[in-house]
Amino acid sequence: MVQGRISVDDNTYHVIDISQIAYWSRLPYSLKILLENACRNQLSEQDAIVDAFKQWVQGEGSPMVNYYPGRVLMQDLTGVPALVDLAAMRDACKAMGHDPSSVNPLCRVDLVADHSVTVNHYGQPDALEKNTSEEVVNNEQRYSFLKWAQSAFDGVRIVPPGKGICHQVNLEYLATVVENNKGWLYPDTLVGLDSHTTMINGISVLGWGVGGIEAEAAMLGQPIRMVIPEVLGIELKGALRDGVTATDMVLSMTQFLRGMNVVGKFVEFYGEGLEQLDLAERATIANMAPEYGATSAFFPCDQKTLDYLNLTGRDPKHIGLVEVYLKEMQLFYDNNHAVEYSQTAVFDLSEIYPCIAGPKRPEQLVLLPNVPDTLVLNNGASREQLSDGSVVIAAITSCTNTSNPSVLIGAGLMAKKANELGLSLPKWVKPSLAPGSTVVMQYLNKLGLVSELEQLGFYLVGYGCTTCIGNSGPLDEWVAQKVKDQGLNVCSVLSGNRNFEGRVHPQTQFNYLASPLLVVAYAIAGTMALDLSKDPVGYHKGQPIYLHDIWPAQVDIDQALMAVSQSMFKKEYATIEQGGSAWDRVVAPEGLLYDWDQSSTYIKKPPFLTDIGANPSSRSDVSGAHILALFGDNVTTDHISPAGHIAHDSPAAEHLLAQGVEKSDFNSYGSRRGNSAIMVRATFANPRVNNLMLKDQLGGYTRHMPSGEVMSIYDASTRYQKDNCDLVLIAGSRYGTGSSRDWAAKGTMMLGVKVVIAQSFERIHRSNLLGMGVLPCQFVGAAPELTGSEKISIKGIADMSQPQSELIATIDGSNIEFKIRACLETDSELLYYQQGGILPYVLRRMTV
Repeated sequence: MVQGRISVDDNTYHVIDISQIAYWSRLPYSLKILLENACRNQLSEQDAIVDAFKQWVQGEGSPMVNYYPGRVLMQDLTGVPALVDLAAMRDACKAMGHDPSSVNPLCRVDLVADHSVTVNHYGQPDALEKNTSEEVVNNEQRYSFLKWAQSAFDGVRIVPPGKGICHQVNLEYLATVVENNKGWLYPDTLVGLDSHTTMINGISVLGWGVGGIEAEAAMLGQPIRMVIPEVLGIELKGALRDGVTATDMVLSMTQFLRGMNVVGKFVEFYGEGLEQLDLAERATIANMAPEYGATSAFFPCDQKTLDYLNLTGRDPKHIGLVEVYLKEMQLFYDNNHAVEYSQTAVFDLSEIYPCIAGPKRPEQLVLLPNVPDTLVLNNGASREQLSDGSVVIAAITSCTNTSNPSVLIGAGLMAKKANELGLSLPKWVKPSLAPGSTVVMQYLNKLGLVSELEQLGFYLVGYGCTTCIGNSGPLDEWVAQKVKDQGLNVCSVLSGNRNFEGRVHPQTQFNYLASPLLVVAYAIAGTMALDLSKDPVGYHKGQPIYLHDIWPAQVDIDQALMAVSQSMFKKEYATIEQGGSAWDRVVAPEGLLYDWDQSSTYIKKPPFLTDIGANPSSRSDVSGAHILALFGDNVTTDHISPAGHIAHDSPAAEHLLAQGVEKSDFNSYGSRRGNSAIMVRATFANPRVNNLMLKDQLGGYTRHMPSGEVMSIYDASTRYQKDNCDLVLIAGSRYGTGSSRDWAAKGTMMLGVKVVIAQSFERIHRSNLLGMGVLPCQFVGAAPELTGSEKISIKGIADMSQPQSELIATIDGSNIEFKIRACLETDSELLYYQQGGILPYVLRRMTV
């Protein structure tokens, strides 16, 4: 019914043409792509799919759809454990008497090694060379495994370290907008193993972040079954005023949309204000979708999209094909055409003011005059010495902003003015520049701004996600010691997208997201304890210099943007798959099956993919479960599964020392995600996680019951599991906010937790939990008052026959009973849970 053909440049292509469906024009652009995707991948079920979307248009029920992403994007911290799982599945497949080669991705997989470079060296010309070389040496076992995976699995492409951040590489190079595959044209779609995959929505590609567990199933042909989401239409009005950056815009948008509760929804942008935003600014907004909770943040294709494809060096013939296809399929944006959204809201670009976000969450918007009020100054603040409120880390980093030439050029022009006025950075500030693409240095060099940034101390330290992921590296020894000895509350300021507790650096109490320009400004000031709208940013020869004295004029930024050229993108991406000498020296094993090195402390065969039987064990009710930990609101996946520093007194450190690893070689939790023995010990190891069972102690500790002893959560779990005790976790609202970290769910499962009960979940973590066979449940109504000493029983799990079943929980030894709802939204999710997780289910299907 919906198969058709279109002609482009004398070539004829097959398409799924559903533009003639009666309600087609009323659908949001993002749902049109979802509808096309479902129809193309399920040709025999098109009538049912069309009816499901008709129900959505008419507001009837909760219609379902299968989503088949066309490709999968990985970064190395999440990609390594995903590929480790696939390698283990091959072993399991062979053990079950089947062909292990059947475990192979059915779609394109791109992995960009971008999350392992650490800012160990900075403020010197050879910082990039030293950090990159150390990265490869420190991660040789992981990178050897990646090289094996590239040769062992079809369709897996590895982009070596030092090339940029996966989301920026995706935006500038990998995305096609429209796929041309064996005579078929269809929209480019994907899922990514990083929550900020949504950045690609800025270039009109539908995609979002999922856990690696879910992505692995998708790679092996399993659709992502989902309720057709509500779509919130955001009408953009006005234009940004001079002095307001794209970062100010997205931080304001983050606060605005987080307040509208868009978790699990699509957000789509429209209106006259679209014309005021270039592609990089749209990508900045789309990148931050996980910070305001949306599944995707979609910008329909228009002339700005086509212009960006041309700027970044895409083939002119392909750009022409994109334009013809999208216009013929009525997927090209038309501001005069009304779309029906589930809900609409207006966002006026002209009402945005310079701001930052912090000190603990991206939605905590702070206007510049109010920044000092967000600090705790127990010891007093001073501009003349390291003290409370001092900026010890100032990082221009992260895909969010380094994909935007406007704010990077602005930072360079600010540095130039600061140098001309004789300003410099205080000695306690650690500055760094880590662009998301090698193209950045091309245009900064052409403009003569690299030397200006270097004069201030912002030397290039690496191409990757550094400070934003927690790879900020050590502070200078004297700084770290003084902060520790005096108990100082110090700060970081970064142009990133995440500032959760304990993420950036274990010694920074306050962490602020800011534009690259404000990163430079606060670095010069050396403290957050001032109002940059009126206080001097610094002094030279006793004369005050203010922010407006060094802030570049918009006309100068616009003029400098002319330096960004197509030839730069073509030059850099021509060698995107070529590694440097250190990468080339990494030796990889060969063969269909991975040869597990039992001595490796980086790559270890995961225990949850061994001994998988042909039939799953039945799910049982929970009886007399102890509460492993009791949490409040806003527990992030950084709290659950940290990516950064491995503390020397942690369970993971004890294990590494027992394996003969020196403290200097601990690396990070993120780099060791391929090792289940480390990662189960890393679960809840964040020094800032707050278990309410312990009133005066932060970190990954709990009270073991009934002994009452305080110990690490890992040690308590080990003791409970030895005694065959059921375990549950209790949490408040927005549990699992943040990065799409599989190990937040894998670690929870390996700790023996059967059920997680929360007031509400963030989308990705909820999906990851059920994907690992852990039941996510939500309180129905008010939660009972709990101390953590209670034992809880849950009835109804064994008999669940439909999604979102209500279960009865009781506190043992009392008459207190409360209702909880199983957060399984679809029949597929119920099936995955009953099978013990997505991967066992997929493996059993493959070996029938």
